Amino acid sequence: MNVGMVWALAGAVLSTALAGMGSAWGVGMAGQAAAGVIAEDPEQFAKVLILQLLPGTQGIYGLLVTFITLSQIGILGGNPITDANIGFLYFLACLPIAIVGLVSAYHQGRTSVASIGVVAKRPDQFGKSMLFPAMVETYAILALLVSILAITNIASLA
Repeated sequence: MNVGMVWALAGAVLSTALAGMGSAWGVGMAGQAAAGVIAEDPEQFAKVLILQLLPGTQGIYGLLVTFITLSQIGILGGNPITDANIGFLYFLACLPIAIVGLVSAYHQGRTSVASIGVVAKRPDQFGKSMLFPAMVETYAILALLVSILAITNIASLA
C-alpha cells in the first residue's frame, strides 16, 4: 500500500470515528435526560426521542464522507490513488466533518438535554425547544458540505 492511500484512508477513518464518537456522546447524554422525562410522563416519548436522536446525525455525516472518500480513492471501485500529495489532500478534506462532527454532536447533545428539560416542564413548547439543538446542526451540515466539495474536487487536481 502506498503513502497516498494511507493518508486518504486515515482521513476516511477519522471522519467516521470522530463524528461517530461525538454522536454517541451526544445521543447518550440526551438519552439519559429523555429516560427521566418518560419515567414521569410516558406520553412525551415521541418528543424526547426526536430530541435525543438529533446528535446522531453527525455520525451519519461522517460515514457518508467515508463512503465518498473510499469511492474516490479506488477502494469501492475506480482507480486507486498512488500520489502521496493527493492522499494527503483527501486526509485534509475529511477533517472538517471529523472535527466539527465530534464537537457539534457533543454540544448538540447538551442542547438537546436542555430542550428535553423544557419538554418535561412545558410539553406544549416542543417546537420552540427543538430549534435550539437544530441550530447546532447547521454547523455540522456546513462541515459536511465542505468535506464533500473538497473530496469530490480533488480528482480535478490530479
